[in-house]
Amino acid sequence: MSILQHFKDRYASTQEEEYSLEEYLEICKKDPTAYSTAAERMLIAIGEPELIDTSRDPRLSRIFSNKVIKRYPEFSEFYGMEEAVENIVSFFRHAAQGLEEKKQILYLLGPVGGGKSSLAEKLKALMQKVPFYAIKGSPVNESPLGLFDPDEDGPILEEEYGIPGRYLKNIMSPWAVKRLHEYGGDISQFRVVKRYPSVLDQIGVSKTEPGDDNNQDISALVGKVNIRMLEDFSQDDPDAYSFSGGLCKANQGLMEFVEMFKAPIKVLHPLLTATQEGNYNTTEGMGSVPFDGVILAHSNESEWQTFRNNKHNEAFLDRVYIVKVPYCVRVAEEIEIYRKLLKNSSLAGAPCAPDTLDMLAQFSVLSRIKEPENSSIFSKMKVYDGQSIKDTDPKAKSIQEYRDAAGVMEGMDGLSTRFAFKILSKVFNFDTTEVAANPVHLLYVLEKQIEQEQYPSEIQEKYLRFIKEYLAPHYVQFIGKEIQTAYLESYSEYGQNLFDRYVTYADLWIQDQEFRDPETGEILDRASINDELEKIEKPAGISNPKDFRNEVVNFVLRARANNQGQNPSWLSYEKLRSVIEKKMFSNTEDLLPVISFNPKASQEDQKKHKQFVERMVERGYTEKQVRLLAEWYLRVRKSH
Repeated sequence: MSILQHFKDRYASTQEEEYSLEEYLEICKKDPTAYSTAAERMLIAIGEPELIDTSRDPRLSRIFSNKVIKRYPEFSEFYGMEEAVENIVSFFRHAAQGLEEKKQILYLLGPVGGGKSSLAEKLKALMQKVPFYAIKGSPVNESPLGLFDPDEDGPILEEEYGIPGRYLKNIMSPWAVKRLHEYGGDISQFRVVKRYPSVLDQIGVSKTEPGDDNNQDISALVGKVNIRMLEDFSQDDPDAYSFSGGLCKANQGLMEFVEMFKAPIKVLHPLLTATQEGNYNTTEGMGSVPFDGVILAHSNESEWQTFRNNKHNEAFLDRVYIVKVPYCVRVAEEIEIYRKLLKNSSLAGAPCAPDTLDMLAQFSVLSRIKEPENSSIFSKMKVYDGQSIKDTDPKAKSIQEYRDAAGVMEGMDGLSTRFAFKILSKVFNFDTTEVAANPVHLLYVLEKQIEQEQYPSEIQEKYLRFIKEYLAPHYVQFIGKEIQTAYLESYSEYGQNLFDRYVTYADLWIQDQEFRDPETGEILDRASINDELEKIEKPAGISNPKDFRNEVVNFVLRARANNQGQNPSWLSYEKLRSVIEKKMFSNTEDLLPVISFNPKASQEDQKKHKQFVERMVERGYTEKQVRLLAEWYLRVRKSH
């Protein structure tokens, strides 16, 4: 099917269908969604959650304390926002049940660039999925059920068509009242249309923004008189009125109020009656206009605090349902946010060296979480990310202890995702000859950017300290391991020989036997064997060689039994592997000829160097990055 045909079919499927009032009531009999509220339709659009038993995943079990959590596929790209999403869904669930939330304004409160607008856009997109029914021609999308009297007609509608009485709370709009008089009270002359909410056509979905204090009036919400029509109609005639306000267009749908608390309080009053009583007044003293929709607002914390601290606004505060949308404080999810951004940009295919996004995510998260007492903030960041760090930091606390100590406002300040995106763009374009990102350029760009932003001095010092104390040292270790692993693969024989020799010596030492070297015929006594073993153990700082030797020999004997009598690979036993690696790199001089990019002394070195570069490229680096990072590593190693 061609794209044009596909578009045409999609367009056709959302066109209005027209029914008589009688046909509409028959539809209600079979399909309760024909009279469902905006909140109920939103729940249908969101769909059922997946239940995730976090006890089955080591990382999630640490983050969510083994609870069963809900994840909504529609919100799968909102990484690390489980709590905010669940609170939003709860709001719609309770509103759909007709509870107090039905009369409240859904208000997203969070720092800049934390995802409030994206959530609002998502909710508007979801609102468009499920159609609603309205009186044909009604300028405010009113429900056909508003034509009936709850007391007189309610029992009949419930008995004959199964429509519960609570759906008959809406009043008729002044427009519908005028039509009813024209039809001489013959209600059957009203037609019903099935409409799809649409952001583009402003049907059932609208967006209102605050103007400035001087020119904003309530007409942005409730509409105003259309001067052109005054030739034919009097000023308080519904046909002279332009129902163009946000509340008019969003009836039976969703109205988004951007930066709501920047608007003067007098402008917000119609929202109160619209949510509390289900109707609002026009500017011309006509009858009230029905409103059965959801009002979604969002703004930053400073505006909320100013609004909240003003005593005159108390009536309003009670009617706001707050959902906090903090920054992400989990490194793995923060990385996913960056990946999503890169995927939707032209940098999608650009090389990004390992640990670049990790480092940026760590920096962002460090800026957002509160420094704990008697514990390192770097450890706290790892605990929040669901890492198990008991072995490496005995002082680290549990995730719950950290959370309790930090309080409920954690994650509401720090560096925004937008800041991180700006940094990423600079890092990818740092090198004029290659669009690619790596952690060394990232460290440089971060430092420069922090100086340029002119933060208060204590914040600037804190951010620079994160780089110097945590990120840079952490990266020296990381890139060291990367370089060594790529170097070692060419030296796997060397590693295996060291391993085999260590095991032989340790076995002989335990049995108190001498060793005759098969090649030289030289005999080593127990003291000489001990010297040889210590050459390997000392660089690694093994404090109890006797136990270590026994442990290694026992491991190897067990492993040989399952390996046709052969020694296992030197990489198979983590403890001894790190000992051997430390022995190999106790003098960086071994590394130098292979990893440095200086002219090579021999063909052999040249070949090893080429293999080293190839292996680094396989690990995700460009050749240019290998050179930059290897030189940086050697320089940093020298200076320490």
